[in-house]
Amino acid sequence: MLPSANVASGAIAACDPWNARRVEPARPQTLEDAVRRTLFALYLALAAISPARSLAQVRVEPAATHESLLASHDKRLAANKRMVYDFWRIVLEGGHLDQAGKYLADGYIQHNPNVPTGRAGFVEFFSKFAKPGPIEPTIRAPLVSIVAERDLVVLGFVHELADPADATKRYTTTSFDMFRIEAGRIAEHWDADRKE
Repeated sequence: MLPSANVASGAIAACDPWNARRVEPARPQTLEDAVRRTLFALYLALAAISPARSLAQVRVEPAATHESLLASHDKRLAANKRMVYDFWRIVLEGGHLDQAGKYLADGYIQHNPNVPTGRAGFVEFFSKFAKPGPIEPTIRAPLVSIVAERDLVVLGFVHELADPADATKRYTTTSFDMFRIEAGRIAEHWDADRKE
C-alpha cells in the first residue's frame, strides 16, 4: 500500500513506509536561489549544445616588443632579466659559446635530461650544432613573457603546432625556461624537455 499524504499546517507531508520517518517538505525557494538555479541550467544547456565552443582555445600571441618585458621597478630583477635575455640572444641563438663564461657559473646545474650539467658540459653539448652567427638585438624566438622573482628568471615562449586531431588546423601552446641567478651568473636551469 502506498503511503498516504496528509495536509498539515499548509504543507504536504509524507511518511516513509520503511522506517516510519517523517519527511519534511522542501524549504521555500528564495528569488536568489531561483535565479542561481536558472542560470546554472542555462549554462548546462548552452554547454550541451555547443561543446566545441566550450573547448575553444584563446590563441597565444608573442609580445610585440621586449623592452616592457625587461622592465622592473627593482634594479636587481631588471639586471637578472637582462642577463638571461642576453644569454639567450648571444649564446643560444647567436651560437657564441665562447661567451658562455660571461653568463654561466662554473658549477652550472642543468635539469634538462639531454644536456650535461656544468658550464663545460653545456659548451661541449651545444658546440656539436651551434655555429657563431649574427647577434640580433632581440630574442628571435616568439617570446611571451619574462618574469623575475627573488633569484629566478622565467622566459615564456609561444609555439604553433599542427593539431593532432586535424592536420589542416594549427594551435598554439607555450614553453618555459627557468634560470636561477647566483653572484651575477646563471647557476641553474629548468625546462620541460624529456629525454631524447
